[in-house]
Order: sequence, then structure tokens, then C-alpha cells
Amino acid sequence: MNEGLTERFGRSRRVFRPEPGRDVAEVCIQPPQLNLKVREYFEDAKRAVEGGSWLLRPEIPSAAEILDIDETGSDSSSTCVEIVPNKPKGAWESKGTSNVTALTFDPNASEADGHSIEAYLGAQYELLREDAVRMLREAVSLVRVTPDAKEDAFNGKIGLYEKVHVCGMICSGRGVAIRVTFSLSRVGKQIRWEQSKRLITGGLVVLTPAKDMFQSKAIVATVAARPISGALDRNPPEIDLFIRADELELDPTVEWVMVEERQGFYEAHRHTLMGLQKMTRERFPLAEHIVEVNPTVLSPQHVVDNPLADLTSVLRNNRHETYEKIHMLKHWPAQPSSDMDASQLAALRRMLTKKLAIIQGPPGCGKTYVSVQAIRVMLANHKPKDPPIILACQTNHAIDQLLRHVAEFEKDFVRLGGMSKEKEVIKPRTLYEVRQSESRDNVAGCFKQNARRKMKDLEKEFILLLSPLEPTKIPLDFRMLEKFGLLTPKQADTLESGASEWVQDKKTNVTDARTSPFTVWLTKTLIAVPPKQKPELYEFPLEEADLGFEQLKELEAENMAKDDEDFDTLRGLRLPLADNFTCRKVTGVTAAKVKDLLKQQDMWKIPEAMRGEVYRYLQGELKNQLLTGFREKAKFFNEQAGKRRIGQFEEDEIILKEQKVIGMTTTGFSKYRALLSALQPKIVLIEEAAETLEAPVTVTCLASVQQLILVGDHKQLRPHCHVKALEAPEYSFNISLFERMIENGIDFDMLAKQRRMIPEIRRILYPIYGDKIKDHPSVLDSAKRPNVPGMGGINSCFFSHDWPEQRDDQMSALNKSEAEMVVGMAEYLVCNGVAGREITILTFYNGQRRYLLRLLGASPVLVGNKPVVVTVDSYQGEENRIVLLSLVRSNEHGQVGFLDVDNRVCVALSRAQCGFYIFGNGALLYDRKTKKGQKNTWRAILDILAGTKQIKDRPTFQPTRLFNHLPITCSNHGTQTQVADPSDWQTVNGGCTRECDGHLPCGHPCLLKCHPYGHDEVPCQQQCGKMLPCGHACEKNCGDVCSCAQCKPKRPVDTTNFPRKHHVEYDGQERLSRTSSTESWKLFAKEENVRYNIAASAPPSNNTSPQKPLRLEPVDEKLLDLDEEVTPRLSKLLMSQMDGTSEGSGRTITQNLYERGGGAHSDDRKGKMKHEECGGGNLIVVDEETKSHAKDWSKEHSLLD
Repeated sequence: MNEGLTERFGRSRRVFRPEPGRDVAEVCIQPPQLNLKVREYFEDAKRAVEGGSWLLRPEIPSAAEILDIDETGSDSSSTCVEIVPNKPKGAWESKGTSNVTALTFDPNASEADGHSIEAYLGAQYELLREDAVRMLREAVSLVRVTPDAKEDAFNGKIGLYEKVHVCGMICSGRGVAIRVTFSLSRVGKQIRWEQSKRLITGGLVVLTPAKDMFQSKAIVATVAARPISGALDRNPPEIDLFIRADELELDPTVEWVMVEERQGFYEAHRHTLMGLQKMTRERFPLAEHIVEVNPTVLSPQHVVDNPLADLTSVLRNNRHETYEKIHMLKHWPAQPSSDMDASQLAALRRMLTKKLAIIQGPPGCGKTYVSVQAIRVMLANHKPKDPPIILACQTNHAIDQLLRHVAEFEKDFVRLGGMSKEKEVIKPRTLYEVRQSESRDNVAGCFKQNARRKMKDLEKEFILLLSPLEPTKIPLDFRMLEKFGLLTPKQADTLESGASEWVQDKKTNVTDARTSPFTVWLTKTLIAVPPKQKPELYEFPLEEADLGFEQLKELEAENMAKDDEDFDTLRGLRLPLADNFTCRKVTGVTAAKVKDLLKQQDMWKIPEAMRGEVYRYLQGELKNQLLTGFREKAKFFNEQAGKRRIGQFEEDEIILKEQKVIGMTTTGFSKYRALLSALQPKIVLIEEAAETLEAPVTVTCLASVQQLILVGDHKQLRPHCHVKALEAPEYSFNISLFERMIENGIDFDMLAKQRRMIPEIRRILYPIYGDKIKDHPSVLDSAKRPNVPGMGGINSCFFSHDWPEQRDDQMSALNKSEAEMVVGMAEYLVCNGVAGREITILTFYNGQRRYLLRLLGASPVLVGNKPVVVTVDSYQGEENRIVLLSLVRSNEHGQVGFLDVDNRVCVALSRAQCGFYIFGNGALLYDRKTKKGQKNTWRAILDILAGTKQIKDRPTFQPTRLFNHLPITCSNHGTQTQVADPSDWQTVNGGCTRECDGHLPCGHPCLLKCHPYGHDEVPCQQQCGKMLPCGHACEKNCGDVCSCAQCKPKRPVDTTNFPRKHHVEYDGQERLSRTSSTESWKLFAKEENVRYNIAASAPPSNNTSPQKPLRLEPVDEKLLDLDEEVTPRLSKLLMSQMDGTSEGSGRTITQNLYERGGGAHSDDRKGKMKHEECGGGNLIVVDEETKSHAKDWSKEHSLLD
């Protein structure tokens, strides 16, 4: 009908000129609209408000704050800072009019009193600031008291770098930075920068002149970037720093000392501190609950306005009831058909209908599952104009896991932050990747383009300004000195003309004179200055890798995400800086004397002996003037960099408002608070809320937020404080908002059915949760939760010992004998068919973790099949089939350290699904003295394991699970062996102490002791004796390739025509056993005579007693828990021990059993190779295909688990 009509698409600003005689319909696409709320947020943050002094604190700590002096410069002499404590119980009240002025709040700001809000926000700010800064302040104080000390004097808590010199500046998109070189002489070690927590991007460092050493001067800087290639890997190393514009330094000759505090990370708190200050200038929703602790929680306004909801995404319709339009406030379904249990449905109702919803989820009860179902319902009822739902978690792993579930039913989501390890689903949805994948027009009126243009102009000005410090082979430009007013025109002219006269008289080289008159005027007084410090010649040992560097790198990447720019390297104009030339200092010549000399207009009349000092004076004055101009331009440049960031947020707002879900960490929320505020979100859901400090949760309360949902468990890990004193009851800073709300009577729901642990493991949690946790039927199913192989039905126990603990170089606790016992059990389990990835070794101490990693690296049994070794604090939210818990503490003083914290104990006890084995000093834990009013949780746990408490949950088979020996059961003979010492593991090969009565495929009897793997994997070690074509008898072992020892040349004999049925030649290929079953562990538990072939590549433990530290010798110092790092080196080492073996005589792991004396006739064996000679093990044949023999339990994990 409209065939003559042409449809035209274009931007609204385009002028269309249709062809004559043709009708044209113009469809105009409006350009993206600028949301001014982003810049309004930053402008409002600068608005002055009345209140406490905390509102005036700068973003980066000042030198006075770090040096602990007041603003007038006098020493405060206060070793303690007056901090208002947290308030776990009761409402917050005003500090009183005597020391605080009322804040000017919007009259509609909140139902809570303005004075109490200021008191609450101020206290949270001061506590967080103290936690972020105190350790650095104390580090500076220690260095000030001991200025000549080296790093070793500070027990690894302080990084100390001397000979720090400015060597360049960078105009980056984030602001002006300087590059410095520094020396590691006080460190006393070579640094593995890629595995070190030193100088992490975003961390604070403090510089002081080497002559001052914090007596009067300090400069606080932020690590701008830590590029390893081309910077940290140089000698001397280099690093980029951000410094306040009015404190920037340029002089390359000034020597500084740089100090960092290595335990904290200021950048993680920086944006939260700014958010707390900003909240005094905006409406504070939910203050009636958070501040006033009002227990009556109403429904959010958006639910009151639209109470009808479609619940069919989580509830199943039936013939009696449908759930498309449910009035959530009046007619919530009583007993709907759903996959959720009753406690989960109650939690779901609270999450959908209360503006402050608190959900407690004990271990394994499905916290994440309930959160996902709530999000599913919210999205099912999402309207086109609704703002995105905000999701936040404490860790990157948790938010990625949550978003991965959301991605199954919603594609419009974005992940803020740059440290997502989930590359298939989450990585493509990071803000940076979404931004790169979409082509958008520039936003009219956006700050970004104009700011970038001004920054480019300033770069040109920097080049001109700093040209006197450009590395060259000539002295200062005398005309430049004239331009800066340091020389008069007549002085400059006489300098030039005098140099010409010297050339004409042939008293100097014409090339030198043309280069600069100063080369003639100063003659031999001029000294060349190298552009950078000379390389240092020292042989330091390598520093041990930081075990926590991966977690810190996540924080680093979260705060310096790729959303901004690559945080490893600053991009932008780089200007190297150098002095080029100087002169020797003349003693006794003052600045006043030099000024008198410069009154002489003829420069050649200045005495030659004084000219060097004159040059030094001119050089210093020039640098002072350059510094003044540089600071002014840097300040303006940084302002434009700030506007560029605002402009980037304005562009990102257009992308984010089209999404339905936005996810980030709680740290990321603070960083992107301005951007999120512009989106006007109504719903914020925070997982892991109970292990997050209160302040980061508080700043999520944007003015537009109507509903805050907190999901967590305050019985598990509490928030972490860098300053341990703040965790004391008088401050209680480690009490989360989640826990504080529950303790103050705010209603919450608790999930009740656990889907993780078998009952005999779950019962151990009774002292913490009582009888509130029930078992889901899935954990009672032996098909889903089978017995642990080789343990004879003992799936949990406490192995008690009295082996003494020790301290490592970093003063962390470790227990070597206990660690060897734990690794021995891990080897035993692997021999019995358990994959290493299905075993987690937990410990409370990094020192023990380091030692465990060493033992695992030295184990020939576990190469390529290592268990995971982690600390308890980093394992909340995780689980595994089998957990081995190393408690470490064992002393005569009754000290138990971290074991005294019930929250940590709760996490440690609740990670295992099928098998849980605890190693520790039971007597110490049982008899320890507790504080008044504190219960001894370990005593109750040990009573349960001993079978004296919780009788109804006690296992019917061998009820007592508290031993001073570890009972293991042979799957072949049913024989139980008692393992009481690490050396006892050497008596078993995964089975028992009986001799193997089986025969090898060749017909010879097996010489090993009882083992759970097939004989096809055992090479025969008896003499062959086969007559060879040459007429001689083969003197090789039966399992080796035949060759004649008498004939020359010695070479393998072609046995093609002489097949030996018993000979199993190894061709270098990994293969499955022909006799092993391919059933899963489930079948293994049902029929214990079936062995996995994967166990064939696992010999018995070579654990030694504490007096035999042999295991540690072959281990590389690099303590990485990474197979790809350790395995190639170990394999190379082991292969080098086998150069003398015949071609084709590949060795399997069971050969180790003979060479370690494990065989029944090992004493009569010829050519015995000692374990020591082999460097800790022999060649290990790993059969990758056997991984299919172990059930892939990862596929069995569901949200319900």
C-alpha cells in the first residue's frame, strides 16, 4: 500500500532532503541523553556542611596524620587515638552539643534524628580510618625511632626502601605521577615481584628525605602502577607514585627513604570513607533501623504501590491455585508447591516484602539458592522503566558465582570491577567488555572530551616546562636561565661572548663552546651526572613468595579495574628527568656569598674557584622555579583527570541503565557509588553480609534505595580488621551490620535444612547451632554421600597428639609432625582412588600452609594430583568431598590462638561433605581455660566425637571417633591398621601390612605389600632368564626390555619373533589398567574389592618422622600451590636420575615401592636405588584418562547443595 514510501533513519540533527516527487517518512533516533546526576553527585560532595572534624579529613592521609602531629606542627605525643567505639547494642545517640554542631539535613532526610545520624556516620568513619591508617602510622614511628634499621628488624611487617630518587613523570589518564628508582639494600632479599604483596597498586607509601628520616617531613604517596617488565625488574627497580600536586617533587638529586606497611591496603577503604562523608549531604534511607534500631520493619514503597506479583518462576501452579497474580502483602501462599523448603519460602517472602530483609543461612542451607530465587521473582515482575537491581558480595568469587546463576535466566546484566576469573559467562559482561562491544555516539555535554583535550594541551606545556631537566649531554641552557630571571641579559651575553673569545684564542675546544658556554666557563669543574642510579651489585637470597598475594592482587585489580585503564602500567606522556651535569660543592660558601658574586655582570670576572658553586646555585634556583610551575600545572591536570573520570561515568550510565542487574563487590560499590547513584536503584541485595564491615554496607544506602536485603551467617566468619585492637569488645568494629541488627531484635529468617554434610559431620556443629539445623534427605543417600575409601566406614574423627608446635620466620605457627601426618593421609586416600582435587587440607595458620605445600611438593605420590591447601579464613562458602583439618596448636601454656574464635571454628567444621578428619592436640583444647562467661566450644565438640554427648546422632558403627591413632581399613582384606606416627604411613601402600598374595600378568608373584590398585601397573622386578637369540640368558628384570649384558655392542634385542607373554613393555604412553573398574567412587564404596587405576600411579607415603627432614630437600623455594610450576621441575629432576635406564624401560610409580623397601623381597633386589639418590621420588606416570574413573562431583553440585 505504501510501496512509494521511503523509510529513512538518522540522527535528529541530520537534515534530510528527499528526492522530488517522493514521500519520505523520517524516523529520528535521538542521541543519548546526558544524566546530570553523576556530576551533581561530585559537586554536592564538595559542598560544605556543619559537623565534626571528620568531615574535613582529606581523601589521602596527610603527612601530619601519619607523623602523628597536629596541624600546627607540634608533636601530639599520643600513642593512642581517641576513637568512638562501635555500638553493638542499642540506638545511636547524639554526641552532644558540646563537641558537635548539628548537621544541616534535608527536613525530609530521615525519620532518625540528624544528630544521631552524624554520630553514627562519624563513628564508622573514624573506626574505618583508624583501621586503614594506624598500621602505616606505627610503621613510620618505628622507622623514625630506628632510622638505620633494616627490614629484618620489623618481622616482615614493614617495607623499607632507601636511595629513592625521582627519575621521571607521567601524564596519565588518572593524573600526574612521578617515577622513582629505589634500592633493595635494606630489604636484604631479591623480590619475586609477580608473587609479592609489596608495593601493590593503590597501596600507601610514605617518603622522607634521607637526611630527615621522618623527624619533620613526610610525603604520603599512592602506588599508581607497578609494571614489572621495564620497571620493577630493572636494577635498581622503579615504581610509579601519585602524590598531591602541592607536594610533588622533581629534583633527581634529592635522596629519599620510602616506607610501606605490608599488612593493610588503604585503597580498599578509601572510597568507603568518601562515601560516608557524602552521606551527610544526602537522604539516609533505613536510618530508623540502622541508626535508631527500630525493630518494626515495614514494606518498601514500590511493593506497597504494586503488591501484585507473578510467583510462577519459583512456585508451581496446580489445579487448586495459580500464582500469576499474588498479592504479596495480603495473600501469600500458605503451602505452595515448590522445590524450596519451608524455611527457604519464609526467607523468600521476607526478601520480597520487607525494606530491610535479613536472612541467616547456616552452612549448606542454600543461601545463594534463595537469593537467586528472589532475584528471579524480581526480574519476572520487572517493568521497562524500573532501575537495575544491585547485587554486591564481599569477594569476587561470590559475586561471580551469584551472577553466573543469574545469567541462566537473565542476559541483561553487567559486572562492575575488573577481577572476574569467570571468563566464559561473566568476563564478557564486565563493564569494560560491554563498553568495547558497543558502538555509541559521544554524549553531548559530557565532560570527557573537553577534559581530554585540555589534558593534551597541558602535556605540551609540561614538555616545554621540564625541558631543562631532559636527559642530555650538555649543561644548562644559559638563555633558559635568563628567561627565568636567574641571569641578567648582560650576564648571559658576557657568558656567550667570553666563550667565543676563548675559542678564538684557541684556549678551548670549539665543539665544547658551541655546546654551551658553561663548558668553557667551568672547564674541568663540570661533572657529568648519570641519568639514573647505578645498578647495585649484591647477592641476596630470594624472598619467599607471599601466600596471600593472589587475594591482594584481586583487591588491587578491583580498585584499579580495567574499567578505568590497565592498572599494571600507566599510559600517557612520559618525561624522564635528570640533572645531566653538576659541580663539586665548595665548602664554606653560603647562598648569600653566591648572591653577592652574581651581582657581577661580567660572568668571566667571577673567580674560577667559585664558579662551580655559582652553577650549583643557579641549578637549584631553576629547579625551585620549575617545581612551582610544575605543581600549578599538575593541579590543573589532576582536576581535568577528575572531570574525565566523571565524563566516563556519564557515558557508562547510559549502558548501565539498560541493564536489569548490576553486580560488584562491596568495595566496588563504594568505588562506583556516584555512578550507581545516578541510576536511582531501589533494591540492593548483599550476600556475605555477615563477613563485611558495617561501613561498606552502610554506604550502599543510596538516597533512592527502598529495600536492603542482607544475606549471610553471623555464626561464621566475622569481618576482618587490620588493627586487631579494634576487634576487642570495647570497640567491636568487627561486628557487622548484619549481626548488629539481629542482636538488636530486628526480625530475620533462618534457613534450616542443610544439603552438604552427612549427619555424622553435621552433628559436630551442635555446640554452635543447637538443633536448629536439620538434614535434607539428599545427605542421607549413600549414593550421593558414599563412605570414604580405605577408612572402613569411619567418615569423621579427631586424631589427637602432643607433638609440639613451632614458629616460622614470619612468626606464624606450624606443627611439622602434624603436617606430615596430614600429608600421609592425603597420600593414602589418593592411593585408594580419591582424586587430589576432592581433598581439601584446611589450617588456621599461613605458616602451616607453607609447610604443607612444601611436603606436598616433595611427595612423588601427589605429583599432578595434589589436594587444595587453604587457610580457614579464605574458605568460607566453599566445600569439598573430604576435608583434613590441621589445628597446629600444641603447647604447654594453654594457648590456642585462632582456635579460640568460634566463628572460625564454625567455618572449619562445616566444609566437608563425606569425610572430615581433624588433627590436633585434643587435651589442650579440652582442658583450656576460658574467659568468664565464655563457653568451651571445643570441649563440647570433643564430647560429641567421644560419643558422650548427642547420643541420638552418634554413629552406630564404632561410636567413638576420638583417637590417639588413626584407624585405616584395607579394602582388600578388611584389616584395620593403627597409624599413630607419620612414619607409620611407610608400612602401608594404601592397603595393609600383609604381603600381597597375587600374581603379576607375567606369572611371577607380586612382591609388594597389600595395595588397592591392579597388578597391570606393577612392573615385575624378578630376573627374566629368557634365552636370547645370541645364546645368552637375559639378566634384566622381567618387566624390562630384554637385552644381552655380555654381547657387544649392548643394545636392546629385537624380540618381535620372541614374544614373552609376561613382558609388559612401557612405550611412554599413559594407559588405563585392563583390570581396574571404571565405576565411580559410589561403586567403590559399595564393592571395596574394586580398585581404581588412578591409584596405580600413587605409591605409599614416604613421610618421615620429625627427625628425618628428608622430604624437604628436593623442593624448590618457590612456594606456589600450582602444579604447572612445580611439576615440570620435579619431573625434570626425576628424569635426570634415570639416564642410565634402557630405552623403553619406562618406570611406573609402583617401582618406587621396591626401591623404598616396600616389596616383600626388597632386601635381595639387585641395583637398588636409594630414595635419597633420587631426590625424593622417581618418574611418575600420570594417567589422565583415569580421571574419568572418579565421579565428576562438580556436575552434581546444585544450588540446593
